[in-house]
Amino acid sequence: MQPIDIGDLRLDASNTSKQSALYLAIQDKILNGLWPTNGRLPATRLLAEELRVSRNTVTAVYEQLKAEGYIESRRGAGYFIQWATPDHYLHTNTQGELQRSLPPPSLPDLPLEGKETDQRPPFDAHVRNRPFAPGVPDLVQFPYKKWARSLQCHFQRAILGGQNDIQGNLALRQALSDYLSFSRSVDASPQRIIITVGAQQALYIAINAILEAGEKVMMENPGYAQMRKVLDRSHINVSYLPVDAKTGADISLLDQFDGKAVYLTPSNQYPMGTSLNTNDRMRCIEWAAQKTDGKQARWIIEDDYDSEFQFANRPYPSLQGLATKFHGDAANVIYVGTFSKTLLPAIRVGYMVVPESLVEKCLSVKDAIGGDTAMHIEEVLAEFIAEGDYLRHIRKMRTLYQEKQRVFVEALHEHFGDRIEVISQAAGLHVTFRWQGGLTALEAKAALEEKGVTIRTLEYYCDANTVNEMPDWMQRTLVAGFGNSSLEDIRQGVSILSACFRERT
Repeated sequence: MQPIDIGDLRLDASNTSKQSALYLAIQDKILNGLWPTNGRLPATRLLAEELRVSRNTVTAVYEQLKAEGYIESRRGAGYFIQWATPDHYLHTNTQGELQRSLPPPSLPDLPLEGKETDQRPPFDAHVRNRPFAPGVPDLVQFPYKKWARSLQCHFQRAILGGQNDIQGNLALRQALSDYLSFSRSVDASPQRIIITVGAQQALYIAINAILEAGEKVMMENPGYAQMRKVLDRSHINVSYLPVDAKTGADISLLDQFDGKAVYLTPSNQYPMGTSLNTNDRMRCIEWAAQKTDGKQARWIIEDDYDSEFQFANRPYPSLQGLATKFHGDAANVIYVGTFSKTLLPAIRVGYMVVPESLVEKCLSVKDAIGGDTAMHIEEVLAEFIAEGDYLRHIRKMRTLYQEKQRVFVEALHEHFGDRIEVISQAAGLHVTFRWQGGLTALEAKAALEEKGVTIRTLEYYCDANTVNEMPDWMQRTLVAGFGNSSLEDIRQGVSILSACFRERT
């Protein structure tokens, strides 16, 4: 059983006693089945540091939970959950449904690239992966040796050489179910998880499972450019939620939207780096609970982008988990995630968690477009998660990325002073910053490309038809990735940016 991640565990600020607040927070995780039976709780020292409470407080809470029968202590091993959730609290299917089998995919992959435009980044791998390129994790720190040993072991298993289950390896879905429940409060039984070739395939499946050509969806603008390509390929009518640098997406516009779905990155909006607060999340959930034309419920597609890497604050629980608390099985949220940012893009594994009523339709779409992940890759990943290596890697990278983000922001202030404003939160793998006057973002990007630095403007993330309507500050905003940059790369890159400004002004 993999160790439990602290994840989105948070204390109720209205509770004057930290000990009481911590007790209720952990009890809630256990009672709702989000922390699994036999799961090992975080070490007292680690939990105390993460939540900024005393270790004595954590120990007292653990001992109280132990006395009440929720957990047990094992000498030399720590505390483990022993309370078994009653069946009526669990949203599970029968064993027969777990063994669902559909014909293997036979059609070639459906290309998801959009039309070629000046906004499209170069497809040269070197250019796409160099320092400051957004969306690329640290390619050096991955545990290659351990991964290679496990991969070699599983690759020699003949049983893994054939066709994969269209839904994905059951061992991986089980490991993901456990991880998502205690880390992100996602209600994700294995039979409702579908493994995909990255997040973009998951988004394509989701859109084609819930919408017909010509129907309406709303998404953030600026927003995830690859999602716009999916919508264009699927002939979906798109409306936009403007994203403000301070307040994030304008959720109030949903009240006038008569479409059937909205696509959001609520935990760390990409690329603006804002988060939806609880009130806005509830507003989205209640909007989805309403029916269109009195018949069809609406849908939320939640892309939990970079949720694992929050540096300044505790992460919000998933919107899907919040919706399930209020609407149970009727929560119309499709949750999408990927390992491309937490591990490596080359692994090409994503996943989606869908309501039980939507599983078969999603599998039908996936079967039509093909693109299964190799079974031995899924087995390695399942083992990596279940044995705790994935959680350890995330903790390590969270610390590293936090330092990179700090150095990046400090370097900007060192070279530009108050002329540069960082508008993204301390999270994720990128920094979004803006300035007033002087070079435009397009001019700065071109100057940096001449010096071998890849960076993006907000124009890339906006619908082409809305670019001329962008406020002036968006014309002077850049998005820089720091994931695949060393600390020296960051300092040198910001210095080059500063030199470009001096040369062009």
